[in-house]
Amino acid sequence: MIQRTTLPKADTAEKTRKWHFFDAKDQILGRLSTKIAVLLMGKHKRDFAHNTDCGDFVVVTNAKDLRFTGNKIEQKFYFRHSGYAAGAKTIPLKRQMENDPTHVLELSVRRMLDDNRLRNGRMKRLRIFAGTQTQFPMPKAAKAA
Repeated sequence: MIQRTTLPKADTAEKTRKWHFFDAKDQILGRLSTKIAVLLMGKHKRDFAHNTDCGDFVVVTNAKDLRFTGNKIEQKFYFRHSGYAAGAKTIPLKRQMENDPTHVLELSVRRMLDDNRLRNGRMKRLRIFAGTQTQFPMPKAAKAA
């Protein structure tokens, strides 16, 4: 008996995308990020392939209510550099959560995805909201679900 390997096509991946909704209230950042990363990559699907973008859409609400284990809220810092001399900036996690809690979850998920050409397309399918209100129209398929 000959077994044939079937590879997913890009157009079939577009047609089979689903919407997943998460409430981040009292969820631990790292555990939620791994679930989201798996859904964005499409690893939960039977016809997953590394070279195709077959992941789903993910919507996260209540990002301001994320939980952190240990003393991360006091000890963790986000680092960025402008490229100029003395252009290094560090922002504590506590202040970043006060300013923009969606950025914390977005960075966590972005860093869990592979650093390749597919990452930006996958990140476009992720919508994160600080509160319970969403500010974009829901698709017809998502309203019925």
